[in-house]
Amino acid sequence: MRGGPGDTEAQPWGRVHNTRKLLLSAALIMSVFLLSSSLVTTLLIPSGEFQPGGAANGRALAYLAHAYLGPGLASLYDLSTILILWFAGASAMAGLLNLVPRYLPRYGMAPEWTRIPRPLVLFFTTVAFAITLLFRADVDAQGAAYATGVLALMTSASLAVFLTLLRRKGWGGTVGFGLISLIFVYTWAMNVHERPTGLWIALLFIAAVLVVSLVSRVLRAFELRVVEVELDEEARRFIAQAQGELRLIAHHRERGSVFEYSQKEQEMRLETHLPGQGTLLFLEVAVLDPSEFSSRVRVIGVQVGPYRVLRTQSASVPNAIAAILLYLRDQTGQRPHVYLEWGDLGPFQQALRFLFWGEGDIASLTHEILRRAEPDPRRRPVVHVGG
Repeated sequence: MRGGPGDTEAQPWGRVHNTRKLLLSAALIMSVFLLSSSLVTTLLIPSGEFQPGGAANGRALAYLAHAYLGPGLASLYDLSTILILWFAGASAMAGLLNLVPRYLPRYGMAPEWTRIPRPLVLFFTTVAFAITLLFRADVDAQGAAYATGVLALMTSASLAVFLTLLRRKGWGGTVGFGLISLIFVYTWAMNVHERPTGLWIALLFIAAVLVVSLVSRVLRAFELRVVEVELDEEARRFIAQAQGELRLIAHHRERGSVFEYSQKEQEMRLETHLPGQGTLLFLEVAVLDPSEFSSRVRVIGVQVGPYRVLRTQSASVPNAIAAILLYLRDQTGQRPHVYLEWGDLGPFQQALRFLFWGEGDIASLTHEILRRAEPDPRRRPVVHVGG
């Protein structure tokens, strides 16, 4: 879509304006075609031919073309219909190839190979053939599911536009969009009421996607999901001034006072037999968005009295700790040590907390992620657990 001469990436007003013209033109053309075709087919085709098994069932315009235009033009019309449907399927495939690699792997809801177009094309093509065989290429059998899906897409889009404008302009500038949204909701509800099989098929498809996504997330839970670790100047200074072995205490900050860090150090020395030699640092990881599967970790250094603290945010606490330990090993050439405490909840609850909230039993999860990321135990960072 061509934009205006003053368009920028942040404000493409010319492209937005031209897109609106395209959508308006398409809506007007489709409205004319829909109304005129409904009128013509209703007047010229006997009602019995619309019934299941009738010659016009599912192909009313093609029926008229063969009846009034002759075999040559009618065959040309059939060919154009096939090409239009082919282009529609190709556009849907293009949309899926654009959306799936961008979102599902990002949230761990699909394997990494879905980022590559060719395997994804083969996968969607296989699904298309499977659906065709399942419905035995019957247009009537697929009609309800198709209509339900298209109407649900249009209804959700209209509601999204209405809610967005309602938030920006209030009720005064959104009455028209609200009426259009109500029309779409009514149409979708009537379609589901008359042909409920489409809804059941859609719900089964959604359930299948959710199950596959959850299985993928579980299978990929122990991957090292941090793509990059970056230290600010203060954190780099802490590491550069380190003497002896690096010893990190994983800490959940509350008030961040000197007394809090002093008490934590005493507890870990008692519970994990933390030695006095080496450089002691505190490591604090806050969960920013647990729905994110992979993330970049930026570590900042903070001086709290005599204590040096490394603070960061990530989608998962165990993954962030493991990634930082591996990064420090590569930067210093020594195996760092991390000191953690056991969790208070049961294994099943801890697993759910890890999957959905990025926390869980941090000690065992951190060790498992490190074990998979570094098979050689002589180079693997060391995890100490107490409590």
